[in-house]
Amino acid sequence: MMRSARLLASACAAALLCGSAPALAQVGTPALDRALAPIPAPRDAPYPGVISLDMDATDIDRRIVSVRQTIPVTGPGPLILFYPEWIPGNHGPVGPVDDIADLRITADGQPLRWVRNTVHTSAFQVEVPAGVSEVEASFKWLTPIDGNQGRVVITDDMLNIQWEKALLYPAGYDSSGITFRPTLRLPAGWQYGTALETQSFQNGLATFAPISLEHFADSPVFAGRHYRQIDLDPGGRSPVRLNVVADEADMLAATDAHIELHRNLVDQADRLFGARHFDRYDFLLAVTDKLGGIGLEHQRSSENSVDVRYFTAPTATLADQDLLGHEYVHSWNGKWRRPADQLTATLNEPLQNSLLWVYEGQTQYWGRVLTARAGLSSKQHALDWFAMTAANYGTMPGRQWRAMQDTVNDPIIARRRPQPWSTYQRSEDYYSEGALIWLDADTWIRERTNGRRSLDDFAKAFFGIDDGDWDPRPYTFADITSTLDGVAENDWAEFLRTRLDAVGPDAAPPLGGIERGGYRLVWREAMNAYHKALYDELGRNDFQYSLGVMTNGSNRITTVRWGSPAFEAGLTSGWEVVAVNGRAASPAVIAEAITASKGNATPIEMMLKNGERFRTVRFDYHDGLRYPHLERIEGTPDRLGDILAPRRR
Repeated sequence: MMRSARLLASACAAALLCGSAPALAQVGTPALDRALAPIPAPRDAPYPGVISLDMDATDIDRRIVSVRQTIPVTGPGPLILFYPEWIPGNHGPVGPVDDIADLRITADGQPLRWVRNTVHTSAFQVEVPAGVSEVEASFKWLTPIDGNQGRVVITDDMLNIQWEKALLYPAGYDSSGITFRPTLRLPAGWQYGTALETQSFQNGLATFAPISLEHFADSPVFAGRHYRQIDLDPGGRSPVRLNVVADEADMLAATDAHIELHRNLVDQADRLFGARHFDRYDFLLAVTDKLGGIGLEHQRSSENSVDVRYFTAPTATLADQDLLGHEYVHSWNGKWRRPADQLTATLNEPLQNSLLWVYEGQTQYWGRVLTARAGLSSKQHALDWFAMTAANYGTMPGRQWRAMQDTVNDPIIARRRPQPWSTYQRSEDYYSEGALIWLDADTWIRERTNGRRSLDDFAKAFFGIDDGDWDPRPYTFADITSTLDGVAENDWAEFLRTRLDAVGPDAAPPLGGIERGGYRLVWREAMNAYHKALYDELGRNDFQYSLGVMTNGSNRITTVRWGSPAFEAGLTSGWEVVAVNGRAASPAVIAEAITASKGNATPIEMMLKNGERFRTVRFDYHDGLRYPHLERIEGTPDRLGDILAPRRR
């Protein structure tokens, strides 16, 4: 049957070519009113002319942004316009082309009919008539109104313009060779922050200097009704500014001491890297519970959203502690020095993520370290974070079948969708497990060189060269290992690959840096201070290392750890704990029941509800509550303490 179908398809195709069967279509040919032109490969040449892009973001009530572009063209024929698909920093094909509506393309006032490419569905084809020197494209960017439609980028009081979500660009040219001239109209009275160079700002209309598409897409805008700009490097060699928008004006209040800690972050980054790869840097910070959450890197700026208490009660916002440090490090790692397989010519060529354990993993490491060095977190908080991270990856069930290296593909294959069994599926572990690998490398260097050298020396050698250069510099695995070898001789390829590719029952987690750092992972019946405060803030109740569950404030199970007692009892996320040992459920009651069963034969009896279904489960678990801590190893150097200590000139 299959062979006959193929033969029939071949016969039909031959008949069509001969003109004898006009009603039949060749297999694989899309049913469109025109042939799809080949999409031209990008070439390293300037696009002829400058593309103007005028954006109107004043319709905040309906969350609609209107865009008009004027695109020079060089002659008649098919023109392919791309909508960005592979978004840097998101590491995957997540460009929301479905948010674009009312697309109209004209030339000399006459409409040009467009057709979408059926394979590359973020590409639009139009036929340019003879004698036309430019086309106009207009469309609406219908931004999400509710969180279930995507990330909310416009509220009544602020907005977040990510240019790559609302532009078209011609195929056939490198992004670096296409120049845009953008304008942005804002609601009356609003102010904004961006790394773009402003030429004028009058009556709500901001006009920016021409810029390449590569850097344009890398230069978002935060704007709002309540705005404040803070200089984080007074008198510095290049401006570093904190641009803050907030839901309410009083959320902008920050003490001088808290601002000084942010200035310390800039200073400690300078001491670590020794060079800057930007002409200016703008932290874009939204203090909000209405705008969608974000932490996204750019070379000359970053997009960040934090709790509404970030400035007014900073000790209550531990979840945001290292956000600015992490995104700032990305200016060096991921944006200037960029994995070679991430440095694509356009925003529609697939990225490859093989080095995300450097791009994100080492950034996670330096973000935590610099946050501690700056004083935005305490040394103890940093140690507690390392304890929690070591506990998670030291007991990761998914290591049985999946290497950490493979998790770099998650932004493409999973796209950050919720997972039913995250501890077994694994999810983007290159971040925090990557940080443990770099702690391992740092402490190894310190041990072998008797403290004379460290990963700081790698950072300065790898990221701290060519001060002032901000054109992307690609790197490979060999570049990483050779630079490490210049700091301290070792078979770094084996060192890294052993940790990246470990899989199976004998796969050791990368915890060597903890003990070499002067600490051991231990288990206690009470949470460490950071763990408790963080989970109180996030509304999480942690019993994952005892019964194997996490619950929320409504006693609903949100996570079941693979292989745990809860897993063996057949539980999943979604069950609500109703009662424990005959008492109405609460986090305290669950904890008391676990403690009461320690060291004896008394089971823990739990009644649960899921929809109309009830279950009673008896856990034969008697090891008590278990929470991770780091404990000093007496008589050893406190290398972790040295790593977290601020650098002095």
